[in-house]
Amino acid sequence: MVAIELAVVLLFIYLGARIGGIGIGLAGGAGVIALSLVLGVPTSQAYIPVDVILIIMSVITAIAAMQVAGGMDWLVQIAEDFLRKHPERITFYAPIVTFLMTLMAGTGHTAFSTLPVIAEVAKGQGVRPSRPLSIAVVASQIAITASPISAAVVAFAAMLAPMGVDYLALLAVCIPTTFIACMVGAFVANFMGSELKDDPVYQERLAQGLIKLSDAKERNILPTAKTATYIFLGAIAFVVCYAAAISGSIGLIEDPALGRNEAIMTVMLAAAAAITLVTKIDASKIPSAATFRSGMTACVCVLGVAWLGSTFVNAHVDGIKELAGALLEDYPWMLAMVLFFASMLLYSQGATTVALMPAALAIGVAPLTAVASFAAVSALFVLPTYPTLLAAVEMDDTGSTRIGNYVFNHPFFIPGVTTIATAVALGFAFGGLLIG
Repeated sequence: MVAIELAVVLLFIYLGARIGGIGIGLAGGAGVIALSLVLGVPTSQAYIPVDVILIIMSVITAIAAMQVAGGMDWLVQIAEDFLRKHPERITFYAPIVTFLMTLMAGTGHTAFSTLPVIAEVAKGQGVRPSRPLSIAVVASQIAITASPISAAVVAFAAMLAPMGVDYLALLAVCIPTTFIACMVGAFVANFMGSELKDDPVYQERLAQGLIKLSDAKERNILPTAKTATYIFLGAIAFVVCYAAAISGSIGLIEDPALGRNEAIMTVMLAAAAAITLVTKIDASKIPSAATFRSGMTACVCVLGVAWLGSTFVNAHVDGIKELAGALLEDYPWMLAMVLFFASMLLYSQGATTVALMPAALAIGVAPLTAVASFAAVSALFVLPTYPTLLAAVEMDDTGSTRIGNYVFNHPFFIPGVTTIATAVALGFAFGGLLIG
C-alpha cells in the first residue's frame, strides 16, 4: 500500500507540473482526495501551512501596493543605471542586482524587469548574453532562501524554532552563503560557451539582421515611487529588528505580545495601508497588480503540495524514520540531493520547503544539516520550463541563451548546480560556527 500511495503522490505532482503555474496546487488538492477517500489515508495529522499562506498574502499585498505606486519601476530604473555604468562586469553585476531585488521583495519574479537590460548590456559589450542571463536567473531563485520575508524562509524558521535555531541565525547563515555562492556561479558562467563573436548561431542571426541594439530608456517614474519604496523597505527593516528583539539569542523583549509571524503579517498589511494613504493610490488596483496575482498563485501552490506531501509522510513517518534516518545520519548531504530533485518538480522553494522539511526534521535530521541543505530547494532552473528562465531565452536575440536537444544541456544548468553546491558546502561551514 505504501508503494501505491507514493505512486499516487508522484502522479498528482506530475499532473500538476504538466498543468503548470497554479496547477501544482490544484493537483495537490485532488491528490489529497485520492489518498484519503480512495486509499483511506488519514489527513488529521497533515501539515497545512496556514501561517505561510497568510504571510505570502500579507507580503505580496504590500509589494503590490508599492508596485501600483511606482516603487518597482523606480527600483528597476536604479538597477538598469547600475548595470549600464559597468557593462564590462555584467556577468558579475547582473546576479548581484537580481539577488538583491529578490532579497528585498521575497519573490524572484522581480528578475523579469531586469533581464532585457542584462541582455542588451551584454551584447552591446560583446559579452555572450547567456553568461550573465544564466547566473542572474539562478541568483533570483536562490535568493529566495535568504530573503527575510520569503515564504520559504518564514516557513523554515517556524520549523526550526522548537529546535533552538532562531530566525536571525537562519538568515545569518543563508544570506552570506547564497550570495558568495552566486559569485562562484558567476565565475563559472563567465567561461561558459564560446565568445559571442565566434558563436555560429550569433553570426547567422547577425547576417540575417535579426539582432538589434536598443538605447537605454528612461522609465516614467511616478512621483509617489520613492515614498512607497521607503515605506516598504522601512517595514522590512522593522520586521527584522523586531524579530531580533524577541529572539532567544538577543531577548530584548522576553514576553512579546506579538509573535514573529504575526508581526510580519501585521506590519506588511500596515505598510500597504500606509502606502495607499500617503501616496493616495487607487486601492482597487492592488489586486490586479502582477505581483499580487503571482503571490496568490503561490498561496494555492503551497497549500496543495504541502497538504498532499504531509498527508503521505505523516501516515508513514515511523517507517520513513527507520529507512531514511540512518542514511541521512551517515550522509547528511543526501538531504540536499532530495530537496534538489524535489524542487525540480515542485517549481517552488516555498512548496518544497513545506512539503519536505517537516518530514526531514521529524525523522531526526540535525538542524545544521537542514539549514545547510536549505539552498537546494532552489533547483528550479534544471528543467528549462520555469518562467524567468524562458524569459531569459526569449529576450536574448543573439541566440546564445538557447536550450539544447537533450533538455538539460542549457546554459543555466552548470552555473546553477555550481551555485547550489557551493551554498550547501558553505552552509555546513557557516552553520557549524553559528548553529553548531
